[in-house]
Amino acid sequence: MKPVKKPQQKPRPRKPQAAPERIVDDGDIGMNARLAALTLIDAALEKRTGFDEAVTRSDFLSLSDSERSFARALAMLVLRRLGQLDHIIDQKTQKAPNDGVWALLRIGLVQIGFMQVPDFAAVSTTVKLAEREAHTRPFKGMINAILRGAIRDGSLNKPVASRLAPDWLFQRWKAAYGEQNAEGIALMLTQEPATDLSFKTPADLDRLKDELHGEPLGGLALRSSQRGNIADWAGYGEGVWWVQDAAASVAAGLLGDLTGKTAIDLCAAPGGKSLQMIAAGATVTALDRSKNRLKRVEENLARTSLEAEVVMGDAETWEDTRQFDAVLLDAPCSATGTLRRQPDVLWATRPTDIAKLADVQHRLLDSASGRVKPGGSLVYCTCSLEREEGETQVLAFLRRHPEFAIKKPDDATLTALGVPAESLGQQGWLRLLPHHRPGGQDGFFIAHLVRQNG
Repeated sequence: MKPVKKPQQKPRPRKPQAAPERIVDDGDIGMNARLAALTLIDAALEKRTGFDEAVTRSDFLSLSDSERSFARALAMLVLRRLGQLDHIIDQKTQKAPNDGVWALLRIGLVQIGFMQVPDFAAVSTTVKLAEREAHTRPFKGMINAILRGAIRDGSLNKPVASRLAPDWLFQRWKAAYGEQNAEGIALMLTQEPATDLSFKTPADLDRLKDELHGEPLGGLALRSSQRGNIADWAGYGEGVWWVQDAAASVAAGLLGDLTGKTAIDLCAAPGGKSLQMIAAGATVTALDRSKNRLKRVEENLARTSLEAEVVMGDAETWEDTRQFDAVLLDAPCSATGTLRRQPDVLWATRPTDIAKLADVQHRLLDSASGRVKPGGSLVYCTCSLEREEGETQVLAFLRRHPEFAIKKPDDATLTALGVPAESLGQQGWLRLLPHHRPGGQDGFFIAHLVRQNG
């Protein structure tokens, strides 16, 4: 083990204040919450849906409310800071410790650096956890030394952007968007996202923005700084808004006024874009292959008192021959653009996933093209930062389908939707990077394609 630096005679560094978790613990919440956090982290790193599945298991639900809150906060912060934490551990150990020790060091470092947990509680509870298992017990002294060393040297105060995300993804972003943008994307991992809402009408947004402590973002989007159960927020019971990231709302927003038009949302769940198109005046068909996910669509429709034709079916093979004025395809993707809300996605994604998903998107786009009326619109979008799922996909589609052309949004449309000019590509598509909007947003690729008449 590398020697731990002696304390220097200077004030101890303050804990970083960016997006602090609001869970306070002096050690009383206890071991069960920390053990649960370790389970959540393992599940998230094992597979893409692991975190969501783990929080629905009976052993997690059997915890008290405070234990569940603490465990989720702790696990999510580890996933946000995973690259930084692993780099620190690597620097402070001459030989990589076993997985159990590594996991304990992660949760100990996060509590010291980024949670409102007293240092003594962070260190002592982590050491006690080490004492519980034979494979970690011999390393409790090392764990204690490393955590106390991190308290003294302030290493947690110095995140290096290039080490926050998996290296293979950071290098892809650097090649695609340049080093400065790649660093901007990665640094968004350290920020806890606010809650964005989409409204049915401008009047509803204006009426409730102050009560929701909200900042209008363009279009019918509002960013709320409130916390807690959204069911208790103003307007929820009225059904005048729904949760939807500001970047996600741009896709349907490009279609403008849809009064008297027909529209289909091909991968509709959870339904935010369908609700937008209905509110814009369209008669909407909401299609999704998942019965369980369609329940979310139906619940959102019921709460907002909006109506749509809800259909379970595969967007690629659905046999309905109708054509629509507007077709929206938010295709299944790697979801690397959702890193602010779902940092686990970055660590569970593999390079081979991107190629497989790009093939799915290719087929879905071909199928979607036949559902567009002559003169109608096809909006293709993905919450991915990978070019194979965005720019490359659309260029290949246009070669296969010369009857389509990109409709470039004008300056007035971009301003109305709160889209910065830097997000507009020369070809007319939008590449919304997470750091393009103050406070962050999901990373999205969006292309508005129009089918020529004739």
